[in-house]
Amino acid sequence: MAQSKCSGATGAWGSIWAAGWLFTIGYLHLSFWKAVLALVIWPYFLGASLGPR
Repeated sequence: MAQSKCSGATGAWGSIWAAGWLFTIGYLHLSFWKAVLALVIWPYFLGASLGPR
């Protein structure tokens, strides 16, 4: 069976994502429901802009 190595970078990216999401909510002064919607939409657009083309 193949073994996989897991690096600590995954946790760091999750923290960066959470900080960016909270910054976006605060910067735009979003209400609760708009913030919940941003939780779903923001990662999609971030991935679409930073992902391979």
